[in-house]
Amino acid sequence: MNTLRILLRAGVRELESSGIESAEFEAMCMLEDCFSLTKAQYYLAQHDMADAHAAERFQKMIARRKQGEPLQYILGKWAFFGSEFFVGGGVLIPRPETETLVELAVADIRAHGRKVCFDLCAGSGCIGLSVAKLCPDVRVFLFEKFDAAFDYLRKNAEVFALSNVTLLQYDIFDGFDPQRMPPPDLILSNPPYICSGELASLQKEVQKEPKTALDGGDDGLIFYRTIDSLWAARVGSPLCVMLETGEGQPAAVAELFGEHGFFSRIEKDMFSVERFVISSK
Repeated sequence: MNTLRILLRAGVRELESSGIESAEFEAMCMLEDCFSLTKAQYYLAQHDMADAHAAERFQKMIARRKQGEPLQYILGKWAFFGSEFFVGGGVLIPRPETETLVELAVADIRAHGRKVCFDLCAGSGCIGLSVAKLCPDVRVFLFEKFDAAFDYLRKNAEVFALSNVTLLQYDIFDGFDPQRMPPPDLILSNPPYICSGELASLQKEVQKEPKTALDGGDDGLIFYRTIDSLWAARVGSPLCVMLETGEGQPAAVAELFGEHGFFSRIEKDMFSVERFVISSK
């Protein structure tokens, strides 16, 4: 039987041999999960003998990661904007740059007194649920089409247990339905935006995420056109639409919304990359 330190170092070496750049960080995340330790607790207990069952679970996690499965799926959860969200096969993994979209939305709500917010292509719910938690006076509707993603959305919503949240399993290509939904004054979305022809060149970890959460059509803009024509254009003023985009896409997305009378500005993410389009009318 090995000590925690020996177990961790062996896991790091295995990940490094598979070309995983953040091997030490990822091995530590898995060790913390298996042994219910914080990093500080590990350093105090690193020379203790490792529990056999927890060690076996850790080694199985390492093996899964070596096969290219994302760390977040292996752990089954991931942090976003101060909360943990359940994730797994079939749902997009929350990214840190998307936290800026939440910050922009909350600032806009507080500045303009928004009352009804839509989160289109909600996935795990990390955007809409974070906004709903911070803005309890806003009704937040989260739309997700696919069964696997909707299951995670529902599970995360149950943990948040917010009274101002409504979940709808709905295809956004069906457009805004005034018979089923109140008109929003804020629409948020981080839709699929990768060009179909580029999917095969993505990192193997990203290719483990659902294609339906990545594929934005031939030019990567099909979802933005849909949000523009079937949602934003069907809702009266005042309306603000906040969208995450891929690198190099903001200008084209802003131009789309400009055709329907929206004034747009572009905001950068935490890595100083132009990523968000804020369109208002």
